[in-house]
Amino acid sequence: MGRIISLANQKGGVGKTTTTINLAASLAVLEKKVLVVDADPQANASSGLGVNSTTLSETIYECLIGGLPLDKVVRPTHVDNLFILPSHIDLVGAEIEMLQLKDRETVMREMLRPVVDQYDYILIDCSPSLGIITVNALVASHAVIIPVQCEYFALEGISKLLNTIRIIKSRLNPALEIEGFLLTMYDSRLRLANQVYDEVKEHFGQLVFDTVIQRNVKLSEAPSHGLPALLYDADSKGAINHLQLAEELIRRTAQRAAL
Repeated sequence: MGRIISLANQKGGVGKTTTTINLAASLAVLEKKVLVVDADPQANASSGLGVNSTTLSETIYECLIGGLPLDKVVRPTHVDNLFILPSHIDLVGAEIEMLQLKDRETVMREMLRPVVDQYDYILIDCSPSLGIITVNALVASHAVIIPVQCEYFALEGISKLLNTIRIIKSRLNPALEIEGFLLTMYDSRLRLANQVYDEVKEHFGQLVFDTVIQRNVKLSEAPSHGLPALLYDADSKGAINHLQLAEELIRRTAQRAAL
């Protein structure tokens, strides 16, 4: 069975979508079959993987609201083994429509159930909110990765996210666990970045990934070309960091399976 992982943090600008794109591409390069589920109406994960969702007639919206099977909508990307379920601005409306459904928190879980065995990893890029679609993503997931930006107010809002995770774990998805906290936009030259690093390590200990995503201009440039950093500049720090993260995630998955 594939491992479903949400990338979530209701604080915007923490590198969540960048991490989703580049972690997914790195896992694919390491010969894992990966599906990215773009669950953000901004559709940045879609465009960052070369898909212009504004030209598509069918996206995740039709799957969530219309019950369209995923295999009708999932598209290949420029990276072998990497596929995308694209998003669209219409997904904003799905928040309202899903509130009227009886089992509104489990729609995404049922949507993914038929395909979970077809992939090694399914990564869900959540919107920077704790709305019904993000709740759906967490209910559907085995685990969550929480990106934390190495800047001011890094831990702002994390307590609210952790409380949401606790509620979902107790009521809707007992198997949900925190895969790890991921430090992003790290610059070792900055005292603040090192303070944030130490603070997150002190708070969350073993839950913090050993891999740190360093601040890197190539990571910022690559999405505008519809490419992950590995295809845009394979020698960049951003590409190398995400390969290291993918290797660490694969090790964690193997260790968990051995328990």
